[in-house]
Amino acid sequence: MAQTIQGIIKNYRVGPRTQRSKECIIKFPHVTSVSEASRLIGRKVAWKVGKKKIVGKIVDLHGGKGLVRARFRKGVPGQALGTRVELVG
Repeated sequence: MAQTIQGIIKNYRVGPRTQRSKECIIKFPHVTSVSEASRLIGRKVAWKVGKKKIVGKIVDLHGGKGLVRARFRKGVPGQALGTRVELVG
């Protein structure tokens, strides 16, 4: 059985006057460099709570320490910040 790779939602994508609830910054514990994080672009992630599942796609890198930016189909609620997402595709 394959092990699922899990990451943590760190924050929404924010600007000086905007907050985009459809885009989140995600940190994967095993990823520490830009070259490792760039391999994740295009893969799908899912945030699950009970029967709810919100699916998103990793679209870009964020910074130089291996964080990635994911765009979700629906806005992710505030209680998702600091919780786990898993790589599904």
